[in-house]
Amino acid sequence: MKLQRRRKLVHYLNILDHPIKFSPFVFSRNFLMWATVGLIGGFIAALYWIALLFLTDKAHFIVGWEVIPFMSIAGLLAGLIIHFIGDPGEMHLIVDNIRFNKGKLDPKNNPSAFLSSLICVASGGSLGPEGPMVQITGSTGTWLGKIFRLKGEDLRSLTIAGMASGFTSLFGAPLGGSLFSLEILHHEHAVEYYKAIIPALVSSCFSYVVFALIIHLGLGATWNLQDYQYSGVYDFLYAVLFGICATFIGWTFIYVTKFFKKLFEARPLPIYIQTLIGGILLGIISYYVPITRFFGHVEINQLVSSNYTFTMLVVILVFKILATSITVTSGWRGGFIIPLFFVGTALGLIIHHIFPETNLTLAIVSCMAAINSCVTRTPMSTTILLATLTGFTFFIPILFASLTGYFLAPKIPFISTQSEKKQKHL
Repeated sequence: MKLQRRRKLVHYLNILDHPIKFSPFVFSRNFLMWATVGLIGGFIAALYWIALLFLTDKAHFIVGWEVIPFMSIAGLLAGLIIHFIGDPGEMHLIVDNIRFNKGKLDPKNNPSAFLSSLICVASGGSLGPEGPMVQITGSTGTWLGKIFRLKGEDLRSLTIAGMASGFTSLFGAPLGGSLFSLEILHHEHAVEYYKAIIPALVSSCFSYVVFALIIHLGLGATWNLQDYQYSGVYDFLYAVLFGICATFIGWTFIYVTKFFKKLFEARPLPIYIQTLIGGILLGIISYYVPITRFFGHVEINQLVSSNYTFTMLVVILVFKILATSITVTSGWRGGFIIPLFFVGTALGLIIHHIFPETNLTLAIVSCMAAINSCVTRTPMSTTILLATLTGFTFFIPILFASLTGYFLAPKIPFISTQSEKKQKHL
């Protein structure tokens, strides 16, 4: 019986190895694979998002001094999961595997990535869910590619398509998400893996539909900014100037993160002790500056709609950078893109306080774009993502700010594996 089943499996796989001959269109089995990984990725992202919203709603009730022991316990629990189930790694490991490990992401640590990041993000860590979700859906693409016996660039493309599906679902931006999955892999050659462009787009569209159906996601901006009115060609110059300011903050974030990384590496500790220490520090910051808690998906709207004083905005900016750096370096799992957008929002509000005649929306979006491009080296996808998330439909000023952050970024990238050769990680 087992031999017959194996023969049937080989027979079906051989059928799948051949293109679909009956179709006169540009259509093959590859499309079905890209669509399948998108459908699976969208379903996984939807489950993750439902669990995240449920746990986050519960965590919001923990306020005052109780937030310190709560986040300490959350950090310890996440560390124990990583210690006993497996270490899923961070963004630099994902980039490393795509570029130097034949495009393969190992799915064996997906349970650890799912559970540990869920605890870290939901309890109030200053990291978003996009990092672990890219790992989980990308490794799903690798797994599916092995089933279909793909190799080389075809396998890498399916893995990248899986990454795009996870990123797209959480950001609700199929074009920006698919482009980001390509851009994040290299800081100089954005389309080095150009064969993955169409797979990423197809996968992103299918994952977006599944995620939207399950979550009841609508169309429209995530963050409520004031309508922008173009006031003249000087707006492009303002976008560059705002971008220069944000790039300085991007450099600050990078070197603060490196500082904390050295502190945690000075005396190697078990991962659960590191996450415990990180939880204590994050709890203290959250107690004194509550709006820096969580990754910023909701808090950006709160920041924009509240009338914070100039001094308080500076405090929020400083402690959000500290909170994100501590979260990144202490072993907490998650992504840092939305926290960077939060920092950019705070900086835009500070600039508007100093120069009230500037356009607030232009300042905020330009700072968001430049700081993220400075840190992640993704100017094209950052432009498209922000246009989707903020409803700022004027692409050109965002692009000016994104390119400013990109070209004024440190020569050695924050995600070290974006370089041509392997380097020592952060």
